[in-house]
Amino acid sequence: MRIKLFTIALAAIIITGCQNTSHKISGKLESSNPGSYLLLDELQADAIVTVDSVQLDESGEFKFSRKSIHPMFYLLRASQTSFMTILIEKGEHLQILAHYDSLNNPVEVKGAEGTELLQSYNKELMKAVDNLSVLQDIYMENLDNPELDAVITDLDERALSIIEEMKEYTKKYIDENPASLASLIALYQQVSPGVFVLHPVEDFDYFTKVDSVLFSLYPDSEPVKSFHSQLEEIRLSMNGQSAGEGLLSPGSIPPEIALPDVKGDTIKLSSTRGKVVLLDFWAAWCPPCRQESPLLVQAYDKYSSKGFDIFQVSLDRTREDWIKGIEDDKLGRWTHVSDVMYWNSVVVPIYRIESIPFNLLLDRDGRILDTNLRGERLLEVLEVVMNQ
Repeated sequence: MRIKLFTIALAAIIITGCQNTSHKISGKLESSNPGSYLLLDELQADAIVTVDSVQLDESGEFKFSRKSIHPMFYLLRASQTSFMTILIEKGEHLQILAHYDSLNNPVEVKGAEGTELLQSYNKELMKAVDNLSVLQDIYMENLDNPELDAVITDLDERALSIIEEMKEYTKKYIDENPASLASLIALYQQVSPGVFVLHPVEDFDYFTKVDSVLFSLYPDSEPVKSFHSQLEEIRLSMNGQSAGEGLLSPGSIPPEIALPDVKGDTIKLSSTRGKVVLLDFWAAWCPPCRQESPLLVQAYDKYSSKGFDIFQVSLDRTREDWIKGIEDDKLGRWTHVSDVMYWNSVVVPIYRIESIPFNLLLDRDGRILDTNLRGERLLEVLEVVMNQ
């Protein structure tokens, strides 16, 4: 009897040890360019890293194989405009049929439940985006209409209805899929740059719902750990405040920011306490931001010796563009951080950023003194603050 029990136990150990931890991604890209490369990027918590690639032949067929014990996010990328976000778990075999120049709108996707969920959500999101685009076209067509004010009122109402429908769809989607990392992606979707479907303060209960389920299931997953940490920062910033009120008003301490610098080290905004700090949101692709660069250099040169510093947060798409912008504008003397996630950056919803450049001037205790100081106005305010 003992021998039999030992044999069963040993068999169980062997089976567990041999569980399939690999996942496969294969498919075919029609109308592909022979000799071109298809890249597989891993979406990490603070970076996008290319982990594999394949050179396509005339058939356009491809195959990748990876290993992981957690659900993984990847970006399957044919070009800067043709890519697909993938969510895949161990043991799954994702199969894709798509056109080379439109991976983001595949013909068929099967074999990975998470990716199928992402695709279903993306289709609804694109409908909302297209409907809002139609309203924008109507506005442009009526610029010379003497009844433009009435047209704008009507368009605003229709736009709010579209956004509200997308919000309700997103909440239902999360309610039905709380254990999928696809819900993590749904939390940060936008219908236009800076216009989020859900807001981490106003819709905090849904962010909490996703966090509580995913963190209990995947406590060692990097995306889940990063999200859990970000949510803790939001929770702390909301402490003692009603939803959205007072977060960015004069005298208040803005939400914490903890992002990688150019060396990959995580730097916190709170580490600048003791100095007067310009918290500046920018991007290398933003011409108005680049026009402000000489003023920032001038302000830093004039007041850094008196305790002035700059904490710049980039909304760039790539690390290369971000660093090149810093070097070209000679901005390397102060702190730079970014998650290089463009308008999907974690700071956008938290700080309600609708356009850049955008900045906050903070006192030595980290409290907001003023906002949106542009051009000579920045130097005028600093002249008063730094000489008090």
